[in-house]
Amino acid sequence: MSIEQNSQQPDAQREQPAAAPPGERPASDRAARRAVTVFPLLVVAAGAVGLLRPAHFTGWAPAVPWLLGVVMFTMGLTLTPPDFTAVARRPWAVGLGLVAHYVIMPGLGWLIATALDLPPQLAAGVILVGCAPSGTASNVVTFLARGDVALSVSVATVSTVLAPLITPALTLLLAGQFLAVDAGGMVTDILKTVLLPVVAGLLVRLVAGRFVDRLLRALPWLSAATVAVIVLVVVSGSAPAIKEAAVPVLLAVVLHNGLGLVLGHAAGRLARLGGPASRAMAFEVGMQNSGLAASLATAHFSPAAALPAAVFSVWHNVSGAVVAAWMARRR
Repeated sequence: MSIEQNSQQPDAQREQPAAAPPGERPASDRAARRAVTVFPLLVVAAGAVGLLRPAHFTGWAPAVPWLLGVVMFTMGLTLTPPDFTAVARRPWAVGLGLVAHYVIMPGLGWLIATALDLPPQLAAGVILVGCAPSGTASNVVTFLARGDVALSVSVATVSTVLAPLITPALTLLLAGQFLAVDAGGMVTDILKTVLLPVVAGLLVRLVAGRFVDRLLRALPWLSAATVAVIVLVVVSGSAPAIKEAAVPVLLAVVLHNGLGLVLGHAAGRLARLGGPASRAMAFEVGMQNSGLAASLATAHFSPAAALPAAVFSVWHNVSGAVVAAWMARRR
């Protein structure tokens, strides 16, 4: 979600929050901050309900791809042409973020699944989370951390656009040793549930920008509520597996997310991108589109394979909000 732009200035100057871009209302910024603060609590509550009352949501699994489409459509509504021109202005930083995202997280997923000797279904689920594009809340969390939101938006947008090509190929490469992977089917599903809704949202924004501007304050809440429902459905479908494998899955998720945040930030520092850009890199690497991973795991593997994505949905939003608050106060 595009919230503010940071110009390419010396690092000392870029430490200061930048002004919102033309056409982006400060009210939407405040709504986004409130939504991302409440979001972790909402997701935790949804996961708890799904775990304690799974029988109430039996049969809801087919709705997950449609719900994910709603989330991606709202993402498309928040995009503007400057979000894409920013990629051309900063190809080195965006390229580094993209490579870091699609190398660090898939590699960590495979390493963690192998090191913990996870069962094939869980191992494939962990790897699939790592191969997903950037998380839908990463831009807002970057904003809260006083990071380079323009870079965050650019990396998230490009990683999402390229997901139909990269996610299935990486999943086949890394998870194929654990389970059979239908890479072709994944391409089709990602096109339908991710890319097409994003493009549709972008077109609506271009055609009816003034009307969409009036809705910007509500979009973070709609996205947060929809992701919470996805977590509710996925957790309820995986409730027995969660109770049996809670400890190893939670350990895998915490390691995956934590190492991703650390290594993403380190990649930015090593490339001398500066403090704000390094904070953006941390969240663009460490936060995944776990809703997509859950949808793909349910459709192509099993409810057990969707378990890591469900837990990741809860954990990375909690950890992201906490780390963002720490970074902002540290600055």
